Amino acid sequence: MISRTCSRVSCQGEAVSTLTYVYADSMAVLGPLSMQHEPHSYDLCERHSERLSAPQGWQVVRYMTVGNGS
Repeated sequence: MISRTCSRVSCQGEAVSTLTYVYADSMAVLGPLSMQHEPHSYDLCERHSERLSAPQGWQVVRYMTVGNGS
């Protein structure tokens, strides 16, 4: 099982998603927690994932998993 904490400063919440930026497309991509920490990505807890916003002119793309994997 993957267990990492949120990348936000002073947050100790359990990470549930991974955020990456695609600067060329002015896009913030939020998806399920990656299997391992990747350079230039940010692991976020549920609270910070839900509150994520992007700079003006940027697009936020949210990828979600469906089902419970059974």
